[in-house]
Amino acid sequence: MSRRYDSRTTIFSPEGRLYQVEYAMEAISNAGAAIGVLAKDGVVLAAEKRVTSKLLATTKSTEKMYKIDDHLACAVAGIMADANILINTARLQAQRYTLAYQEPMPVEQLVQSLCDTKQGYTQFGGLRPFGVSFLFAGHDSNFGFQLYMSDPSGNYGGWKAGAIGANNQAAQSMLKQDYKDDITREEAVQLALKVLSKTMDSTTLSAEKLELAEVSLTAQGEVKYQVFSADDLNKMLLTLGITQPTEES
Repeated sequence: MSRRYDSRTTIFSPEGRLYQVEYAMEAISNAGAAIGVLAKDGVVLAAEKRVTSKLLATTKSTEKMYKIDDHLACAVAGIMADANILINTARLQAQRYTLAYQEPMPVEQLVQSLCDTKQGYTQFGGLRPFGVSFLFAGHDSNFGFQLYMSDPSGNYGGWKAGAIGANNQAAQSMLKQDYKDDITREEAVQLALKVLSKTMDSTTLSAEKLELAEVSLTAQGEVKYQVFSADDLNKMLLTLGITQPTEES
């Protein structure tokens, strides 16, 4: 039935479905997983790295985590070329807002603006949807720490914990079972790593296969975005008993 209606982004099927948007979501389901957990003192982002070549300069770049502004970061699942365009758009919007109003752009306003752009690509002919989903983690004076999840349709929502990418349904079920409203940032890190360890295709986890970042506040009340180093990640994995110690450690 879909053959007659999936050649154009703007054609509805008789059931009211946009197949091109659903195909974009399916592409994301084959990408590396990413998990976000909202804690009372921060937001934690964890993601699976699919590119693990030893030739990569991992200290200079990240595969799944991106900083958008001083108070906002995101984790990505899907086609990275599409993600780069949207991340650059979000950075420009954030800087323009700061230039105009001399204050950081509210997190939800930035997410909504970016999702409006994504929705436009599902509505006009000659375009295809962006094949990427985001987990946005940020902090502002309006609502404190926030976690948002968006998909190729342009839909978004605020979440306490969420998962995108491969095995996201299983990860969502685990998060729903283990999440607590008063969770701390340290507990959120443990929860994110635990869920990744059980939903990733790999049997053993290491810093080469993971990325972990968090958004928190400093003692002076400033928003801080931090990506954990490989050494810190390996120590956490050993503490949780998720990985086996190597000769170097």
